[in-house]
Amino acid sequence: MLAFPSTYTVGITSLGYQVVWAALASRGDLDVRRLFTDQGDPAHRHCDLFGLSLSWELDAPVLLDFLERQHIPLWSSERGERDPLVFGGGPVLTANPEPLAPFFDVLLLGDGELLLPAFIDAVQAHRGAPRAERLRALAAVPGVYVPALYAPRYSSDGQLLGVEPIGSGIPARVAKQTWRGNTLSHSMVITPEAAWPSIHMVEVVRSCPELCRFCLASYLTLPFRTPSLDDGLIPAVEKGLVATQRLGLLGASVTQHPQFADLLSWLDGDRFEDTRVSVSSVRAATVTPQLGRILARRGSKSLTIAIESGSERLRRVVNKKLESEEIFAAARYAKEGGLSGLKLYGMAGLPSETNDDIEATAALLIALKGATPGLRLSLGVSSFVPKAHTPFQWEGVRPEAEKRLKLLAKRLQPKGIALRPESYGWSVIQALLSRSDRRLAAVIAAVRGNNNTLGGWKKAYRAVAAETPAPGSAPLPAWQEVIHASWSPDRVLPWDHLDGPLPKATLAGHHRDALAIGLTAAPAVMAAEGSP
Repeated sequence: MLAFPSTYTVGITSLGYQVVWAALASRGDLDVRRLFTDQGDPAHRHCDLFGLSLSWELDAPVLLDFLERQHIPLWSSERGERDPLVFGGGPVLTANPEPLAPFFDVLLLGDGELLLPAFIDAVQAHRGAPRAERLRALAAVPGVYVPALYAPRYSSDGQLLGVEPIGSGIPARVAKQTWRGNTLSHSMVITPEAAWPSIHMVEVVRSCPELCRFCLASYLTLPFRTPSLDDGLIPAVEKGLVATQRLGLLGASVTQHPQFADLLSWLDGDRFEDTRVSVSSVRAATVTPQLGRILARRGSKSLTIAIESGSERLRRVVNKKLESEEIFAAARYAKEGGLSGLKLYGMAGLPSETNDDIEATAALLIALKGATPGLRLSLGVSSFVPKAHTPFQWEGVRPEAEKRLKLLAKRLQPKGIALRPESYGWSVIQALLSRSDRRLAAVIAAVRGNNNTLGGWKKAYRAVAAETPAPGSAPLPAWQEVIHASWSPDRVLPWDHLDGPLPKATLAGHHRDALAIGLTAAPAVMAAEGSP
């Protein structure tokens, strides 16, 4: 059974989920069934494996609902020989699986192209063995993490000292696995019932070479990988266009594929006249007149770029290699190409941010509107959330971000610029799940039914904090310490025993570089002086 923690419409649009399902379903030794929050096998069937793909922290409590519906004990420690092995993967679980670790028997850290075959082969090779023996065998597979074979150790004052293997023969560290093949992923299911109806999705790049210091999609998935045009991208596109005329090109920075201009030229051919092409967020500095023109010809209405901030100083802090002039050029090329809208993404509450930086963002958007009349502008903005394996993993959520979201609304909405802010409360919950250790599992279990509100999470956290810790554990840390505190670089992190693409020392160096820039004087509000 392979589950996705949302509805069918949302889940079947997830390229990662589709690829995992197809990889499992292609094996002759497996019978794979899909499960969504609103769809599934109406009859309860025994299964040997129960898997979950997790892409967003706030979906975490849905796992427990699934387990309950399938009559599987919630806690891995309570499962017996007849219960399935519960496994999971995806970016959230690869980055920091510890808050959910007590609910999983097995976690797959990294790219499924490598992990899934090795994992299933090991499961089949030890199928008749006792549960404990099977788990020990799985722990020997690279990238496979078996939480029950590791235990957290705490100091007398409740600080995490490490997560260490129990007994001999268990790897002290588990390393994320990285697929380096010439092909990436593309849609395996095309349906009008998807959130993006009847779309064929093709992964153009994986990771991002820019390394913005807050970005999980960049740091966790390094190195930057690009399939070849003739052997990878074109065959992937051709497969889907047999069934649909809607194509989505996906990736953290699709326009930085070295052959992207050639791909565009190919899609500009007459045979694609009835094909609608859309792209995910692109780097502003790579927007060209050709990109705007071809996307408009192929049915796109808008382009999406991430600017993070209108403040050039703050963009340097986060390593966003982008000049204001390049933002104006991207808007101009979008309009000249025939696109009617430009969607921009930014953040509030970034490290060292001041109100002047927020004013600079507002000023840039207002100037952009004046420079490109008739181009519909919208700004999506979220609060900064620290993510594991990034240089900003030591930084906390800044409470002033909530007021700064309101400041942006005050400045932009009267100017006719649409603002789409993400809930500050959601950002706080994401930080709780991204920074915590195994002690949070009891909170996740307690919050069920109230997990859609910040108040529900706070209430559950207080209730668990009031309980006596289990033997070998420690009290929950203060809410403030987990969510808002800036942590010391020498602090033991919940995910320190799990190796990401870059060593902790390298991330700490990137963090120091950012702080050094952040100490420089913030400029006055940067409108678009000298902008085109």
